[in-house]
Amino acid sequence: VEARRAEQPRSRASAAVDARVLSGVPATAGSELARLLAVRVPDLIDYQDERYACAYAAFVERIRAEEQRRVPGSSAVTEAVARNLYKLMAYKGEYEVARLSLDPVLDAEVEQRFGAGARYSYRLHPPVLRAIGLRRKLTLGPWFRSAFRVLRSMRRLRGTRMDLFGYAAVRRVERELIAEYREAVESVVARLEPHTSQAVVELADLPDLVRGYEDVELRSAADYRERLAEMRARLLRAPAEGSGVGWS
Repeated sequence: VEARRAEQPRSRASAAVDARVLSGVPATAGSELARLLAVRVPDLIDYQDERYACAYAAFVERIRAEEQRRVPGSSAVTEAVARNLYKLMAYKGEYEVARLSLDPVLDAEVEQRFGAGARYSYRLHPPVLRAIGLRRKLTLGPWFRSAFRVLRSMRRLRGTRMDLFGYAAVRRVERELIAEYREAVESVVARLEPHTSQAVVELADLPDLVRGYEDVELRSAADYRERLAEMRARLLRAPAEGSGVGWS
């Protein structure tokens, strides 16, 4: 994310939208949290829209405020949430594949590696085609960029009833993971204490377990959900600091 964002200067209008969303999280200038948000908020705006990025920033701010109230001076939990909520919200569906395939950085990398005028093809195997029995990847040439542009323009349909791709099992799971993560994080942060802070960070970092695509992703998501439930239950049972009962 950081590398791609560094390669893409923002227009004045885009920068103004970025600033508007970022103003909702009073992160200290130069802090790690400010750096994380400065990269991820613009990317989520491009991924979907300003409203989507605002939902991300608002949740991060709720966690930041609660962490400061319960563990003054700490930002470890908030930083973990900023990284991992972004990962779940920016899942690589069809609309995102279209956006990334049109990224000028891709053309620059191909030219740098293979020389000016080098041609390349896209190899795609979306779930919707596999669902109707197509088992092989499609090889599509530069002419398919027009279809990518149409797909990219439709990205605001993501997650709505009109999102035909969203009915695939893997897309439903990806959306469910976002809500489940937010609920789990809020429940444990509401009882955050200095002696449980590191364990809460570990829970907030669990989305890193979700890897791969399709069946691999679904299996890793199942493992992640099991681990999230275990850690959440453990944290919610944790005794208060100073109670005389150990926690490990």
